[in-house]
Amino acid sequence: MAGDEPWTEERAEAIIEAHKGQQGATLPILHDLQAAFGCVPVEAVPLVAKALNLTRAEVHGVVTFYHEFRRHRPGRHVLRLCRAEACQAVGADALAAHARSRLKIGWHETTADGAVTLEPVFCLGLCAIGPAALLDGEPLARLDPARLAMALEPLT
Repeated sequence: MAGDEPWTEERAEAIIEAHKGQQGATLPILHDLQAAFGCVPVEAVPLVAKALNLTRAEVHGVVTFYHEFRRHRPGRHVLRLCRAEACQAVGADALAAHARSRLKIGWHETTADGAVTLEPVFCLGLCAIGPAALLDGEPLARLDPARLAMALEPLT
């Protein structure tokens, strides 16, 4: 599974080295770190900063600005619920409240058993068939609490 490598400084340095000479290397490095480790480990921030002649604060700012980057490993499954206006107009807020209640977690949290991480996403491009979500990268549409419960049932 992608993102399941254990953290090693040597692996992080190899990822950084592969990109550091390219224009705008910060995002490709962070994406590859997350692909390898499941998140952008806090230990990687000073390595990226040093390699790209940036401050740690600048690298941290990029990691925290983009919602796609995680600072902790996700659960075995990732549920991303659309929070955009089109989905909100057809019940996404109630669906999100139901998901948080059912999973007993908040946004960017993982269930106690490590099964599911819940993340907000701002538009999946499924506006005509909302509320929408991605479950492990697979789109789910026209969701309501019952349909979401069916999708989550085998995971929790």
